[in-house]
Amino acid sequence: NGVSFNMIRVRAGSFMMGATEKDTIAEIDEFPLHQVTLTRDYFIAETEMTQELWSAIMGSNPSADKSNPQSPVNMVTWDDCQQMIVKLNQLTGLTFRLPTEAEWEYAARGGQLTNKTKYAGSDNVNDVAWNVENSERQVQPIGQKQPNELGLYDMSGNVREWCQDWFGSYEGDGLTNPKGPTSGVYRVVRGGSAMLPSRTNRVSFRNGYAVGEAF
Repeated sequence: NGVSFNMIRVRAGSFMMGATEKDTIAEIDEFPLHQVTLTRDYFIAETEMTQELWSAIMGSNPSADKSNPQSPVNMVTWDDCQQMIVKLNQLTGLTFRLPTEAEWEYAARGGQLTNKTKYAGSDNVNDVAWNVENSERQVQPIGQKQPNELGLYDMSGNVREWCQDWFGSYEGDGLTNPKGPTSGVYRVVRGGSAMLPSRTNRVSFRNGYAVGEAF
């Protein structure tokens, strides 16, 4: 529908998932630190989905503030995302989906280029993330902060990001292509937001929300 977007290739590899020594305020569900291997390359969006793109796919914009079409869409549920993906696949003939939690964290950490930063691309949160301390509680247009090593923007901060997985405790070490629990109550949410404290912008920070909850 005349709107384009860019996808970034993430090369397969292994990484340590969860809270590292830099996460001095980590929460219990960020442990244990464990090795994960992703055996296939995949693509992930360069930016958060804009209101313009969501509107082109869905024909409407649910966002709280609609003043800038280049701001990321918000006030969407996990179920809304699934409906959007069905339509996007129909429009493009491709196979999009939400990333698994492991794919999200690996990409946020820079994939094979990772330098183990606390946030997605820097140890200084203000370099890469909008949060309640610097955003004036306003979602910001995409791509204003520095990208991470892969060229991905706003993986820390701005709006929270749904993952495919059910939320649950980490299990085991040496996992290959993990997809999380087989069932649950909440779906994984990552990245923090412009409305939340900077501690939630850490790459290892994780949370879970009901599939019908919009933010």
